Amino acid sequence: MAILALVAVPVLAQAGDSRSVVGEGMASYYSSEFAGSRTANGERFDPDGMTAAHRSLAFHSRVAVTNLANGKSAIVAIHDRGPYVADRIVDLSPKTAADIGIKHQGVARVEVAPISVPLPNGRLLIGDAGREAGVAVAVR
Repeated sequence: MAILALVAVPVLAQAGDSRSVVGEGMASYYSSEFAGSRTANGERFDPDGMTAAHRSLAFHSRVAVTNLANGKSAIVAIHDRGPYVADRIVDLSPKTAADIGIKHQGVARVEVAPISVPLPNGRLLIGDAGREAGVAVAVR
């Protein structure tokens, strides 16, 4: 199983904002036992980092992950591939899972919305521009 590591940033999901949505589905989180292991992008997994794994988003993409049951949200960077469980769309670090209120139950229904997506040519697409990066999105 691959892992992740990223940058901490405060939450900013608000009702009525116009970010695009990569998807809604189930989120889970990595075990702290992977601390220090290499993630798919080569960085070391930090259980206290604000990080996530996604199957297809570009490494270093920043996304808002919102727990749909309680509205809590966190911004994470994609540094790993996964999850490898069929019904899950994102794996979170334990810190992120705790911050959005899913650590005790282990899984929760979430929304994943792009904040910024790096392109191979070095450009950075912001917000709804993530659509241009080939990310399948739907405007909410």
